[in-house]
Amino acid sequence: MGLALNSMAIEMPAVYGHPNRMGFRGVLTTVDAASDKSPSGARGHRVLLTRRAAEDAIPSLMGMGLDYSPALDRHDARRKIGVITRAEIVGHAIEVGGFLYARDFPEIVKEIGRSERGSGNISANATSPRNEAGGARSGLGMSYEIADALVEDIKASIWVLNRVTFTGAAVLRRDKAAYRATWIELG
Repeated sequence: MGLALNSMAIEMPAVYGHPNRMGFRGVLTTVDAASDKSPSGARGHRVLLTRRAAEDAIPSLMGMGLDYSPALDRHDARRKIGVITRAEIVGHAIEVGGFLYARDFPEIVKEIGRSERGSGNISANATSPRNEAGGARSGLGMSYEIADALVEDIKASIWVLNRVTFTGAAVLRRDKAAYRATWIELG
């Protein structure tokens, strides 16, 4: 059994009790699996991000912004609520972590906290979107933002992405995310 782990992080200095820095972690997307529905910008096509494309693109996630819309139903690249400082591929998941601007956006910190509390006890398996009771880990998910995508065959029903550059990510309701296995939590 071969195990490959690709990881990258920006080391941030520890500033205990910083009022505008709240940690987050979550699963941004899955690799080598078709999306549950068409993401924005895919012209109605479901997409599959290849592991190779994800591995090559991990460095482009570092320092990218995390955004949201007040209704948590779409991306809003001009409403940055945090920054991604860590990304790694674990199994089929791209796990990310970083900081939310907690003092600037207390409403989203509260919403993420409320969402994860409503899901029951969190499993010790960070890559699992399920809690110990078998329910959804959180009502909120994540979605990636990309540029420079290389689609294998634009006529295919599922677009296979062989190259991407990550330009950011968004927090949104899981029912609005192209990949329903995504999640976000404070921590």
